[in-house]
Amino acid sequence: MAGEIVMRWKSGFVFALMLGVAAPATAQEPAPKTLDQLAPEIDALFVKYQAEQHIPGMVYGVVKDGKLAYVKGVGVQNIADKRPVTPDSLFRIASMTKAFTALSILKLRDDGKLRLDDLAEQYVPEMKGWTYPTADSPRIRIRDLLQHVGGFVTDDPWGDRQQVLPQDEFTKLIAAGVPFSRVPQSQHEYSNFGYALLGRIVARASGVAYTDYVRQTILTPLGMTSSGFDAPGAPKARYALGYRWEDDKWSAEPEMVDGAFNAMGGLQVSASDYAKWVAFLLSAWPARDDADTGPVKRATVREMAQGLNFVSVTNRIGASGATACKQAAAYGMGWRVAQDCDLGLTMAHGGGYPGYGSHVMLMPDHGVGVFALSNRTYAGPSAPAWDTAVLMEQAGLLPDRAVPVSPSVADMFAAARGAYAAGNLAPLDGKLAMNFLLDRSAENWAAEFARLKTEVGECPAAEPLAPMGAMSTAFRLNCDKGKLDGMLLLAPTTPATLQALRLRVVPAEQP
Repeated sequence: MAGEIVMRWKSGFVFALMLGVAAPATAQEPAPKTLDQLAPEIDALFVKYQAEQHIPGMVYGVVKDGKLAYVKGVGVQNIADKRPVTPDSLFRIASMTKAFTALSILKLRDDGKLRLDDLAEQYVPEMKGWTYPTADSPRIRIRDLLQHVGGFVTDDPWGDRQQVLPQDEFTKLIAAGVPFSRVPQSQHEYSNFGYALLGRIVARASGVAYTDYVRQTILTPLGMTSSGFDAPGAPKARYALGYRWEDDKWSAEPEMVDGAFNAMGGLQVSASDYAKWVAFLLSAWPARDDADTGPVKRATVREMAQGLNFVSVTNRIGASGATACKQAAAYGMGWRVAQDCDLGLTMAHGGGYPGYGSHVMLMPDHGVGVFALSNRTYAGPSAPAWDTAVLMEQAGLLPDRAVPVSPSVADMFAAARGAYAAGNLAPLDGKLAMNFLLDRSAENWAAEFARLKTEVGECPAAEPLAPMGAMSTAFRLNCDKGKLDGMLLLAPTTPATLQALRLRVVPAEQP
């Protein structure tokens, strides 16, 4: 065999598919709380963070079922007039802007304006004269910039202060060349400079300014009418002024105008607007046959979750991080992507900026997102955002989206049950893949059925199937003297055939 296929269920039961250990059906879960019932606990998380981090004002929200299901502002937009923060207060989101830049690049790819494997210098000719660190260094592609593998040095906080750099000065900076931190494509290293280059590529490929392209392609179609890049020009009645905490007091940070590094961190949004973006992204899951009416294709949005293969093992953010199982994390396209044993697929990104801190985390498996925006330098509320997600999971507010049972799986399951009842493989005649009887003889299967029947008897009832996809499922049979857990796996043939069947007796003490 090619090896083990290991799958992890949300219940935490791990089984090796090719070794034949099937997952038990999940136990009955308690009735979930409502989000309103959970709200006081969520509020406590953010209020505590606000106090500990000396944040003048903050707004946070939960997007669920395609809408802003919960939102709350705390504190003030500025300390002079003490105007309270509301869902319509305007905050800069710093590096959370990168997701807009990444999706803009992918949209241009969809429209045939560029390819991800194009060399970046094709669109930024000033890069052509660069000296690479080694003779065998690959030249930087667009996809390398998207996933921070261009070889540039990590440039927080230097990059944040380049927001105001004029475009002509950026051109000179590019033409002067860069000192590489490492060979491109050899390791992930976060780079604001790289995303500023992507902004230049968006402009060259689209023929319009980066800010115009984002507005026309994403912001306006999504109804994000309050969002934009001219932060100092925003309505003062809604403007959350950015502060730093220094020497036990707040002082206002400079209000940075739109400049050449806008693609890495310059966007300003309200919670009401940003929730529309989060809802749009989450709507890309699951894949389906519905009309694709968004400004960018659903399949393209889902592509952003493909982490490059520089995977790290990390702790979950927040209070549960020390005791939760480890995450396998990588950088996708404008998102940090991880698999979490409780939350499933997560896509997250922080934003740190002079005067602002922000965080967003999406759980596409559940159609839920949590975000928070604050007006204190680098005070990104990542911990309360993730703790909110964990609270929701524990409260039963993150139900799994059911994987549909395909006709092929349903048909094969019925035939496999028939084989067990008959005590032989006759009901599976014509349905077996060519490997099946090579791996285990028909006589051995008959003996196995007889052994299992001696232990648990006939199995007249079955619990609902738990498919892992359209070609495999775990199942549980309720038998006269116990239970059987099983798994079946179809082969990639037309018509579908059975390549593997596994059965095991559930221990008496196991639910």
